[in-house]
Amino acid sequence: MSAQTTRWKIDGEYFESCNCEFLCPCLLFGSRPTEGHCDVVLAFHIEKGNYGSVDLSGLNAVQALTTPGVMTAGGGTLAVYVDDRANPDQRAALERIFTGAAGGPPSLFGPMISKLLPTKAAPISFSASGKTRTVSIANVTEVTVEGVSGAGRETVWLDNVPHPYSTRLAAAKGASSRFSDHGLAFENSGRNGHFSRINWSNA
Repeated sequence: MSAQTTRWKIDGEYFESCNCEFLCPCLLFGSRPTEGHCDVVLAFHIEKGNYGSVDLSGLNAVQALTTPGVMTAGGGTLAVYVDDRANPDQRAALERIFTGAAGGPPSLFGPMISKLLPTKAAPISFSASGKTRTVSIANVTEVTVEGVSGAGRETVWLDNVPHPYSTRLAAAKGASSRFSDHGLAFENSGRNGHFSRINWSNA
């Protein structure tokens, strides 16, 4: 990290809903998505965080990513949405983090992306309760994922997975999942999902 790079850190919640059948083979690097390509919405709530001196606590963000084949092969398109409650400095910080420009885990998507769409500020509703995670951006995306129950009706967790965002993921399914914007549209209801706590930085 260069001396000019702004240090940032965020703690909070993340979840995703993709078009793969349950479970997603992309968790094994080099494996082909079950549909041959990837369409995924990823949602984030920052409970506590900062970008330099800019406080990011309480804000949300969303990524929508599509790739034409195996994710690690590249050629993907990424759209980023930042919380419209944020002030200009906060919006700029969220954009840098979630486009991957500020380093840290989101930058691991960099080699997969060949087209970065314009970032949009939007009213993002995020909730996490028990085994259920939801995100909503009016006229763009509505996603609800629910954790899969295992022994004792507790959520099934996958450990030591090579995912860029978390090595421990809840197994989940999209109870409802849709995205439509930038000329892209996909419906992932009933398909694979994950959620996890996140503790990220670019240190």
